[in-house]
Amino acid sequence: MNVLELSEQEIVRRNNLNELRALGIDPYPADEYPTDAFSTDIKAEYDDAAEEKRQVCIAGRIMSRRIMGKASFLELQDSKGRIQVYVTRDDICPGENKDLYNTVFKKLLDLGDFVGVKGFVFKTQTGEISVHTQELTVLAKSLKPLPIVKMKDGEVYDSFDDPELRYRQRYVDLIVNSGVKETFLKRSAILKTLRAALDEAGYTEVETPILQSIPGGASARPFITHHNSLDIDLYLRIATELYLKRLIVGGFEGVYEIGKNFRNEGMDKSHNPEFTCMELYVQYKDYNWMMAFTEKLLERICIAVNGSTESVVDGKTISFKAPYRRLPILEAIKEKTGYDLNGKSEEEIREICKALNLEIDDTMGKGKLIDEIFGEFCEGTYIQPTFITDYPVEMSPLTKKHRSNPALTERFELMVNGKELANAYSELNDPIDQEERFIEQMRLSEKGDDEAMFIDQDFLRALQYGMPPTSGIGIGIDRLVMLMTGQTTIQEVLFFPQMRPEKKIPKDSADKYAAIGVAEALVPVLQKAGYNLVSDMKEVNPQKLQQQVGEVIKKYKLDIEKPSVNDVAEWIAKIASERAQTEPGSSMPNVSDLSKI
Repeated sequence: MNVLELSEQEIVRRNNLNELRALGIDPYPADEYPTDAFSTDIKAEYDDAAEEKRQVCIAGRIMSRRIMGKASFLELQDSKGRIQVYVTRDDICPGENKDLYNTVFKKLLDLGDFVGVKGFVFKTQTGEISVHTQELTVLAKSLKPLPIVKMKDGEVYDSFDDPELRYRQRYVDLIVNSGVKETFLKRSAILKTLRAALDEAGYTEVETPILQSIPGGASARPFITHHNSLDIDLYLRIATELYLKRLIVGGFEGVYEIGKNFRNEGMDKSHNPEFTCMELYVQYKDYNWMMAFTEKLLERICIAVNGSTESVVDGKTISFKAPYRRLPILEAIKEKTGYDLNGKSEEEIREICKALNLEIDDTMGKGKLIDEIFGEFCEGTYIQPTFITDYPVEMSPLTKKHRSNPALTERFELMVNGKELANAYSELNDPIDQEERFIEQMRLSEKGDDEAMFIDQDFLRALQYGMPPTSGIGIGIDRLVMLMTGQTTIQEVLFFPQMRPEKKIPKDSADKYAAIGVAEALVPVLQKAGYNLVSDMKEVNPQKLQQQVGEVIKKYKLDIEKPSVNDVAEWIAKIASERAQTEPGSSMPNVSDLSKI
């Protein structure tokens, strides 16, 4: 790395790294370091009355230091928390050579470095449980300074709270911001509880293809890629549904998959292009059974994660205690808008949308029109868990028709905190009906609906072999984690959410500088001084520019000859000359005049 790309602190740390090596200390040792305790456990298990001092071996990152002559304190952060460590010169340097304390510990170690500590547990005079160091080992050198958060009189200073930086550099976020790790530990607990419940019920966890020849199981815009060897286009899956139902055809009682789905759509506080979903399919069940199973499952998860059936999200207390309200979608729309859509044609519903001032277009079929009304006037109003049921057939191409009304389907969506959390059906297992639904989806696609489903002929063939009555559900894991941890944005529950590319400062190539006479070695010096483009120098005083270049060379101790004022004046004159040629009317300075400055 070019030294000019480093900050002053980074240069100091690299110099410290080299000095450690010069002392014969490997800053990145390969040996196993045999830790046997964690910070939080040491504090929890401390016995004030114990006759013998407990010996421990711990390791972690230095988060703060207080050097006080021959004795010092540091705060060590391990994977579970933080603990104070007491270090004295004579304890870690029992012989005549005191370099480990005087040079390594006091001068060459930096905040963020990893060290190993062997010693005994004790309580300081102020009552803080600490580790008295008897042996100190350097385990890893940190070359970038951490944004250390400071507290004074209850006020937080230098906090690392810019979402753009936090999500892009999650590794730093986890180090310096307490509570972030807790969210992801809860996410892990949610998945463990979910798996345990499904395994106890006797269902089998499976894996299905992520690369698919046909993106099916949902209405969404897919990501497209190309397989070179087969010379075919493939799609990242938008759902696991059609493959899981093939396994039900094959004879499994119940199958589930927890995995990534991908949708080439927008990003916001509740959507990410890749997201985690759990889909479950169980034979001989219907959507009524699935509602009862789901509310008990979520109640169990909430208790496991939060210790109760309640979670607080954005100041709202949400109760996951079963049972949940059940409300047909057309009744929900009537309740919120006053319009009864029962028996209405596509054109009639289109007119209602216009009366409600909804933005619609000609590509939208009956199902999408109803979805627009529900999304605008109903969805956001359901804070407590609510099953919205009995969707019109046009909205549900993979769902069995309602047993008492063929215009509806046996489907529900679970709404919590104004968002969909789960989607479930009594699965359509009539292959002829399914084919007709797929054909209708193709009609919508031809009208311009780029989210309409493809016809999956192999799935139709599987249904023709016979699929038993089945109920299936998909639960959005990321949204579930948001609800259980009280987070309001999906980015807070994803380790590495999708981000826009980092903005880079535009810089001219060395060739453009060479065209005005700048030596290649001086290009990074000029750019460090702030002249990233040749045009940035066009109106600068040559003496000032020469002085700035000289300061950079001196500061970074570069073995580069400083240009003369005349050299700089000639660069500026050439810039002006090129500008005069491309911009008629521009005045060109006299080079001889500039050389006298």
